[in-house]
Amino acid sequence: MVLSERQRDELNRAVADYLQSQGHTETLAAFLQESEIGSSELDKKFSGLLEKKWTSVIRLQKKVMDLESKMEEMEKDVQTGGAKKRSSAADWIPRPPERSSLSGHRMTITRVIFHPVYSVLVTASEDATIKLWDYETGDFERTLKGHTDSVQDLAFDQGGKFLASCSADLTIRLWDFQTYDCTKTLRGHEHNISSVCFLPSGDFIVSASRDKSIKMWEVSTGYCVQNFLGHREWVRCVRVSPDGTLLASGSNDQTVRVWSIASKECKSELRDHDHVVECLAWAPQVAHAAINDAASEGKKDAKSNGPFLVSGSRDRVIHIWDVTAGICLLKLAGHENWVRDVVFHPGGKYLLSCSDDKTIKVWDIKNQRCAKTLEAHQHFVTTLDFHRTGPWVATGSVDLKVNVWECR
Repeated sequence: MVLSERQRDELNRAVADYLQSQGHTETLAAFLQESEIGSSELDKKFSGLLEKKWTSVIRLQKKVMDLESKMEEMEKDVQTGGAKKRSSAADWIPRPPERSSLSGHRMTITRVIFHPVYSVLVTASEDATIKLWDYETGDFERTLKGHTDSVQDLAFDQGGKFLASCSADLTIRLWDFQTYDCTKTLRGHEHNISSVCFLPSGDFIVSASRDKSIKMWEVSTGYCVQNFLGHREWVRCVRVSPDGTLLASGSNDQTVRVWSIASKECKSELRDHDHVVECLAWAPQVAHAAINDAASEGKKDAKSNGPFLVSGSRDRVIHIWDVTAGICLLKLAGHENWVRDVVFHPGGKYLLSCSDDKTIKVWDIKNQRCAKTLEAHQHFVTTLDFHRTGPWVATGSVDLKVNVWECR
């Protein structure tokens, strides 16, 4: 590549500025003599120019590599006849490679969640910290400190004004997401707190613990107002139904229990898993049609109004339950290790899961098949989340990385 006289002169001056900034005086003197630049001619406008150019080249190289990967993916789709035009957000699914890989935690990532309004991703780790990131740029923003042991779960209220975190230090912390201050610390569990979530109203928090209990807390006072007892082992996960009337809990006792929040009674005990139940997700209304289509295949008048619940287990199988009838409608098998997290696609057609087999799987609910498998991390994938309104998926892993995936 031939440089013009002006380009050559600018490059020489940028190199000279770099040598000067690094303190390479002898090399600089020799370079100035050979390039015929006088030391008095070094201009401030060339200060740091070489480093800027260098980092720009690296960024452009990454963009080129990303575009090449996307083109390769599209070529594969064309060759296999799978390149259906994805005209709406309901059809978008995560595609490799990851948009960004975020590093900063010193131990296993336990939870990733998107803020419902801001372009912020919040991550929790066994290193006892909570970190905030701009998921669009990949920039680290801040660390929330307060817990003294592994942070196990995170949850936002619907507006994203408050963040709840729970920990193996036996506390639940409530954070004001405007000031990033911890406004309340809730104590009452007698063992590791493994799961936390808000009721839709935002007035109450529900938590699950290794002490075999589920507790409900009033946000305004910080008091425990209800206890749900019945599981015989560690309660791993608790999730509130979209209408706020039911709780679902999964446990080491291999059962899923569904509770009435109003009466505190266990409405049903769902048994079909052969190992610890790791994760739960309530089906949004938009997913009901796909679930009914799959469950009623070959049957007449088999449609249900739900609600429907998904559970993932260490038995490597995902179950979809009709909670009212208390029966398992569908089983999705394909993971080669523990299923660690499940989340519905906002469009309702797909269910996403992650596993200790290091992959994310995208399940086509209606056709009861795996539509896509992504090699997501170098180690166990422990958590994932799908943005409510944007084309973004985030995953966390034992490899200490948080990966952000763009959907298309």
